[in-house]
Amino acid sequence: MQIPRDAVLLRIFIGEDDRHEHLALFEAIVLKAREQHLAGATVLRGPMGFGHSSRLHTAKVLRLSEDLPIVVEIVDSEDKINAFLPLLDGMMGSGLVTLEKVKVLQYGMDKPA
Repeated sequence: MQIPRDAVLLRIFIGEDDRHEHLALFEAIVLKAREQHLAGATVLRGPMGFGHSSRLHTAKVLRLSEDLPIVVEIVDSEDKINAFLPLLDGMMGSGLVTLEKVKVLQYGMDKPA
């Protein structure tokens, strides 16, 4: 699979407790991205953050939060990301979704012969 040099980064900000059907939302998003043959997805768990409610979510020992920030990042061609957006919209209740243009410098590695 190849990604064009000029690609798009889809970044999805959600909470760890967000759900889609019987799965954690971040897991459902990654599985749907894989099903749609997107180039790859990465889930990042944040130790602290806040969103539209301004409620602070933190992993500090004395103030445990079970709804830590989650960021899902997916990079692929603009066409493939745009085709994925309606599927994503059907999965999400709230959250922040951003898009930005990126330059892909390397994807995978070819082993020397």
